Amino acid sequence: MPEETLSPIAPGLYLVATPIGNLGDITLRALEVLRSVDRIACEDTRQTQKLLNHFAITTPTVSCHLHNERTRATELVEALRNGGRIAIVSDAGLPGVSDPGSWLVAEAIKAGVTVIPIPGANAALSALIASGLTTEEFHFIGFLPEKAGARRTRLEELAEQPRSKPLTLIFYEAPHRIEETLADLASVFGPALRVVLARELTKLHEEFIRGTVVEARASLADRDRVRGEFTLLVEAPARSKDAAETSTHATLSVRLAKLQSEEKIDEKEALKRLARQLGQSKSELYRELQRERARLR
Repeated sequence: MPEETLSPIAPGLYLVATPIGNLGDITLRALEVLRSVDRIACEDTRQTQKLLNHFAITTPTVSCHLHNERTRATELVEALRNGGRIAIVSDAGLPGVSDPGSWLVAEAIKAGVTVIPIPGANAALSALIASGLTTEEFHFIGFLPEKAGARRTRLEELAEQPRSKPLTLIFYEAPHRIEETLADLASVFGPALRVVLARELTKLHEEFIRGTVVEARASLADRDRVRGEFTLLVEAPARSKDAAETSTHATLSVRLAKLQSEEKIDEKEALKRLARQLGQSKSELYRELQRERARLR
């Protein structure tokens, strides 16, 4: 629709979902809003400009990213209070979901500004509905901590939470960390943990890897290079309150003791075999065992 024929839209902050890979996933309403607002606040103006150019949209843009959102919010909220019409977009998907936007939304609401969501593509929900895991109840975590220790601690917290039935956990993960994260999941939840890896959603090389965490890790290990952003889904099993009160860290010691008893081997050999089953190095598993024993003292 030519810009001169568009009807004015109401003042307010418009949260516009953008495609996560396939430009055809932009909605007609999103295009109308992007053409009609006074300006567009972008996570990366260069990335958004590609989208705008594709659809011949000439609306001015301004940056609003992780490092300047709080200061930029002051300027944008002032414009909104004066009757402005501003859209905010992330590079892909819904603004504010593991991307900038939530701070601006909160400040706009405090100022009495109308906030209007414009729905559209989202990697987490797209992966969930195609995963085959339960959609009845799910928990979106977003990105795990980058540092190994903090990541393991966060996973242990999630594993220890009581659940009356299985729950789907949803993470975002970068390609250079995905194998390490899978190794941590195997160590914390066990090698039989059911997972789904959704890679390059809506793009040409879209792929779903379904199976146990060990199988998923083996699938990636066979590749020369792991590429593309991942949405990682985990089927966290049901866990009674009584079980939650007993630390899951005892699991590693119990497994070793069981393996030693069944195979008539010493702890060193049991540790080697368990490390092989979990797809971890023996030294890594030994450090985890030491941390576990220290916690149980």
